[in-house]
Amino acid sequence: MMYFVLSKILRHVFSPVLWIAILIIAALLMKNARHRKRLWIITGVMFLFFTNTFVADECMRMWEIPAVQQYELNAPYDVGILLTGMCTYDETYNRINFNRSSDRLLQTMDLYHKGIIKHIFISGGSGELRHPDFQEARILYGFLVRSGIPATDVAYEIKSRNTAENAIESARVLTPETSDSTYLLITSGYHLRRASACFRKQGFNPDLYSTDRFTGKRKYHVEYLLLPRPEALNRWKILLLETNGMLVYKLKGYV
Repeated sequence: MMYFVLSKILRHVFSPVLWIAILIIAALLMKNARHRKRLWIITGVMFLFFTNTFVADECMRMWEIPAVQQYELNAPYDVGILLTGMCTYDETYNRINFNRSSDRLLQTMDLYHKGIIKHIFISGGSGELRHPDFQEARILYGFLVRSGIPATDVAYEIKSRNTAENAIESARVLTPETSDSTYLLITSGYHLRRASACFRKQGFNPDLYSTDRFTGKRKYHVEYLLLPRPEALNRWKILLLETNGMLVYKLKGYV
């Protein structure tokens, strides 16, 4: 529990926005003119670096798992494992609010309807400190069934709170070491490297399906190459969280 709480707190540390804000405050408070000038220069360099989308995308490109053509897959798979982290539930309006990672869900539905995966297994409960009773996999299960997918073809677990637990709890249900089923692991491109390592640690040998990637075909127009963009900051935050998350998982033996 302590590690879970600490991980949620530390995720805010890996934000270039926070680093730049601290440097700005430090520069404003610095009385020594020489040191203040240096701080402003460092702040400016960091701002230009972390808001450059081309640089952010090239770094993200080295981390993300590339997408594959559907015809390249060893279909059909017995189970498509869908990792959560794509929605919240709005009690005021009694509806699901999806975020960018909901492409995981849409791609899973597409794979199912094309016969590439025979069954869907959703892994993930609540990954939030403020809402520990949130059961995302159960909500997504209901969404899929209401969308016309037979309930017999969808299963889920709601005990896991992070990627390492996704793999552990999925293994308890699917028992990969004693099963001859084939698996396709479906999650965001930036998340897939760490997720696949966790699942392999638990005895799975899944093929990988990368969704909602940040990177695609390289672009070279001036605006993309030179002008600062706020979305680059978000790319860096996600990339730093994932790379540090992988390091921590290795230290803890999750991968």
